[in-house]
Amino acid sequence: MTVTVAFIGLGIMGYPMAGHLAKAGLDVRVWNRTLSRAGEWASCYRGTACSTVAEAVQGADVVLTCVGADQDLVEVYEGDDGIIANAKEGAILVDHTTASARMAEKLASRASRRNLGFIDAPVSGGQQGAENGQLTVMCGGSEEDFNKALPIMERYGRAVTLMGPAGSGQKTKMVNQIAIAGLVQGLSEALHFAEQANLDVSRVVDVISKGAAQSWQMENRSATMIKGEFNHGFAVDWMRKDLRICLEEARKINATLPVTAMVDQFYADVQAMGGKRWDTSSLIQRLRKFR
Repeated sequence: MTVTVAFIGLGIMGYPMAGHLAKAGLDVRVWNRTLSRAGEWASCYRGTACSTVAEAVQGADVVLTCVGADQDLVEVYEGDDGIIANAKEGAILVDHTTASARMAEKLASRASRRNLGFIDAPVSGGQQGAENGQLTVMCGGSEEDFNKALPIMERYGRAVTLMGPAGSGQKTKMVNQIAIAGLVQGLSEALHFAEQANLDVSRVVDVISKGAAQSWQMENRSATMIKGEFNHGFAVDWMRKDLRICLEEARKINATLPVTAMVDQFYADVQAMGGKRWDTSSLIQRLRKFR
């Protein structure tokens, strides 16, 4: 029997993720706030564009969401026309949004009252990872619900891992973003230093990438950072949203994040420079401007 899935939110991540499900032969229904985006998707993949959230989720075995932030989740999950009110009993709800752990716990509780499973499952890997089906998916929820949703998530995830109860996926994503913030700033300072020292920066990267300084960011972003190209999808605006979530959670659990807080303000400088839609590697432009 064909599994029916609903995918809510067709941004730069959701669009290709839903596409992988359609290419796998699943019965896919999609909804997007901008309805023309859903129609565009349905013209590229075998699936159905729906005009409302309720229409998309009714009868679906698995409902997947990938929207912007906590408030967007409230809008699509709650209310008479939302996911929780219209999903069939026993359906599994999987949220790929990067949101607060508090929101994940709240949605899991509300879903359980209607005998719905819920997994918070933020992803890492960016637009390229979504398009290539190579995302890392960090999950929170019950093992039973996770195992039911796993075959679906494996269509676009190369590593899909249950981290603990509801909210654990979001907390793991926070760890990911905290690590990235420091790495990108460190790489930006290193490349800036090499430029100011009149070194062949590309050659420097080639040398140091063979040693302890090597990282995914260096391998995948250093060349475009040197060229001043910042169009790799995950925007500074979204990174600041994620870092705000990290810093709020840190205050709640009494964790100290001095570097993360500092880099968040550096991204604010990039926004002020007109770089709201530049990707996160654009931190180097701030150093070039203020040298």
